[in-house]
Amino acid sequence: MSLARVYTRAQLGIDAPRVSVEVHLSSGLPSLTLVGLPETAVKESKDRVRSAILNSGFEFPAKRITINLAPADLPKDGGRYDLAIALGILAASEQMPATGLEGKEFIGELALSGELQPIPGVLPAALQAANAEQLLVLPEANAEEAALCTSGHFKAASSLQEVSDYLHGQRSLRDVVPIDATQVKRQQPPADLRDVRGQPQAKRALEIAAAGQHNLLFIGPPGTGKTMLASRLPGIMPPMSEQEALVSASIYSISNHQHDWQQQWRVRPFRSPHHTASGVALVGGGTKPKPGEISLAHAGVLFLDELPEYSRKVLDVLREPLESGRIVISRASRSITYPASFQLIAAMNPCPCGYFGDPGGRCQCTTDQVRRYQGQASGPLLDRIDLHVEVPPIPTAMLQQAPEGDPTDVVQQRVQAARQRQFERQGCINAELSGDRRDQVCALVTDDREWLLGAIESLKLSARAYHRVLKIARTIADLQSKDWIERPHLLEALSYRTIDRYLQK
Repeated sequence: MSLARVYTRAQLGIDAPRVSVEVHLSSGLPSLTLVGLPETAVKESKDRVRSAILNSGFEFPAKRITINLAPADLPKDGGRYDLAIALGILAASEQMPATGLEGKEFIGELALSGELQPIPGVLPAALQAANAEQLLVLPEANAEEAALCTSGHFKAASSLQEVSDYLHGQRSLRDVVPIDATQVKRQQPPADLRDVRGQPQAKRALEIAAAGQHNLLFIGPPGTGKTMLASRLPGIMPPMSEQEALVSASIYSISNHQHDWQQQWRVRPFRSPHHTASGVALVGGGTKPKPGEISLAHAGVLFLDELPEYSRKVLDVLREPLESGRIVISRASRSITYPASFQLIAAMNPCPCGYFGDPGGRCQCTTDQVRRYQGQASGPLLDRIDLHVEVPPIPTAMLQQAPEGDPTDVVQQRVQAARQRQFERQGCINAELSGDRRDQVCALVTDDREWLLGAIESLKLSARAYHRVLKIARTIADLQSKDWIERPHLLEALSYRTIDRYLQK
């Protein structure tokens, strides 16, 4: 047989389209031609594959070898095609039975010795292979990652020789057993909300934000617990669904981040980039587009500390993802969409020195300095943040006497109950309500609607802010198991517009 076909998986964002590796041997001077839009790392595979075949005890055919990676218009990069190319050459030269390749897909990079090396992006390939009902053979080092996929059939190998023996029927490869999420033991428990003493309004806002997936901004001087509060949010959010966890893990899989797959399984991510981060670092990009911080925070929390210290242009790139829940990175050759449904938590000081309005006179900032500092974040971005909460300083004596409050697991139960009400009523969380559905779910009696419109006009809030106040009030009502929004819910929702009062001073 001079023609062989082996299947593998490419990487395109968090998708893994199927690639057919066709190998043809013909008479002529010995050569190897690789076609099908291969990039540099793929072109170099011919040298790796040659050495791997020889060092595994096989003969490299002294013929004219043509290898086609189809579809030809799909860019291909990395060493993930090495194993499939090597098997195709062995099958075309009749050193391996071609019938053993049927119903299987192969992925992995080869070392010169023939050992299989791990590759990024195995989880998306495993999910797509499972959907196609194909057996996937992958490197042993990627087995723990593939075990996150509860469906499908995967086998792990450590070398080309092992795969050859398996296809000859001379040995069996290790089956990849899916992990049991209930058996995973976390190295560290989530940070407990009870550790935060005082700040009852901030903790209440944190619970509302978790219940409705609302964005939240903490405003207060240094040392009042803003970062401590933000770090507790993932713990009170409901546990990740399997679909959310798989998408989040797929993003980490393709981003080359070190990840403890079992310990981090179904743990909501908490990303806290430094304020010197660029726009590309936040949204993703590069010559070969990679996910940014907003995608790494998918289904979790993106925390921006010292919000005004970020470049205004950098902050403005968040406006579209906050609305759409995804980011599209376009290049001349391709356009890649990454999920970016994150919950934004930000923190800022009220002025450059942090002590605006301090009765002790510690603030020496001028009015222009305060306005310039607070105006670093654009109005449209602040409009997309639902809750603006002041976190005031607490005297040390009062801090020692402040009650502990509810622990994380108790608050999480209330959040889960509120979200369950939302899904039963409208099929989505309150933050995702829009259009007629929002007007129906957040309907008000005539007196309350007229009162709210007057308050919105008095505070000079936008139409977007009006709709967000409605959705916050709906979440507050859900936490109290109320079927309708009442005046106290609207009053509390309006109280979370601290930034508007600051900007009017």
